[in-house]
Amino acid sequence: MNIDLLIEEAEKKLLPTFANIDQQVKQHLQKILFAFRDNRVGVHHFSSVTGYGHDDLGREVLDKVYAQIFQAESAAVRVQFVSGTHAIASCLYGILRPGDEMLAIAGHPYDTLEEVIGVRSEGQGSLQEFGISYRELDLTADGGIDWDGLTTAIQPETKLVLIQRSCGYSWRSSLSIADIEGIVKEVKRQNPETVCFVDNCYGEFIENLEPTAVGVDLMAGSLIKNPGGTIVTAGGYVAGKEDLVEKACCRLTAPGIGSSGGATFEQNRLLFQGLFLAPQMVAEAIKGSHLIAYVFSELGYEVNPLPFIPRRDIIQGVKLRNPDKLVAFCRAIQRNSPVGSYLDPIPAPMPGYESNLVMAGGTFIDGSTSEFSADGPLREPYIVFCQGGTHWTHTAIAITEAVKAIIAD
Repeated sequence: MNIDLLIEEAEKKLLPTFANIDQQVKQHLQKILFAFRDNRVGVHHFSSVTGYGHDDLGREVLDKVYAQIFQAESAAVRVQFVSGTHAIASCLYGILRPGDEMLAIAGHPYDTLEEVIGVRSEGQGSLQEFGISYRELDLTADGGIDWDGLTTAIQPETKLVLIQRSCGYSWRSSLSIADIEGIVKEVKRQNPETVCFVDNCYGEFIENLEPTAVGVDLMAGSLIKNPGGTIVTAGGYVAGKEDLVEKACCRLTAPGIGSSGGATFEQNRLLFQGLFLAPQMVAEAIKGSHLIAYVFSELGYEVNPLPFIPRRDIIQGVKLRNPDKLVAFCRAIQRNSPVGSYLDPIPAPMPGYESNLVMAGGTFIDGSTSEFSADGPLREPYIVFCQGGTHWTHTAIAITEAVKAIIAD
């Protein structure tokens, strides 16, 4: 098969889909422009203070902008969050207390949360070590939410429900906003006091609404994913009900300091500009995911999600079913990356992950998954997960070489 012709065919057939995605960019950008205008964002907000970070006007206005865009009572955008997992953990530790239960309703969570919860490794101060119990609602046989099981899942001690929006390293459909809204309604029917928390990583600016607009109490995400627009150097955010945001911030800083501390280290301009760019960058990533899905499904591989299907996050999975193909794929992506193209990805342990990982990430921001990257755990069925992309054309170039590499392997 001529791979170049296959890519050209995919590009032509996806043109109507790409046009629809561009219309979504316009809607998201309009919300951001309204928030910037309503909060009178100006160049004076790009400066920051030093030391404790008290009275950082730019940071305070950015929090308000995020809250407005996400239709939340409050938000905290902080460069002190080292990752999305850190932001999520701050929310969990801020809300849960000894004797409480956390229920994960979308099956097993992402690998990096296992040690936070306490289902893997001991002695590091996991939730379970602090007397917080954990339970999972398994997915159905077809990888969906167990809606029947959910109707009786909330117990008196269930303080928080964890809703992981993205598929992570599992072969399931990521959750739509409609799915999340249905989950919230069912949880609140059983106990209005149970906190509905969403891991929103990879999901921002995919659909017209965010989880906090459909009843979610609190959510968290990373700034080197969607909302950073590929230029934010580090950080994360939490958004939702004001008291819950403050509890999360008290875990990030300290009780009594909460959201009032945290210098932004002259990063305010990038934080504002990254948010402005985010819808366009997310759109490019979505286009790239459709392209990957089309090409690899035509080659006979299982893909998740399928091409032409509306996206729910920026992750595209391809089931390669062979460890050598997984490594060859990632090596091809690395060779066609703008940074570190000379590096050779090899499977290795990664902090927070159970299995060895092979990762291709020649990105300007180290570890950024809003830029084009690919990785996968070295375990059956050897799925490669692609995410991000500043240009869908870059994705086209990179996967052309990836296809050639796995065919030659």
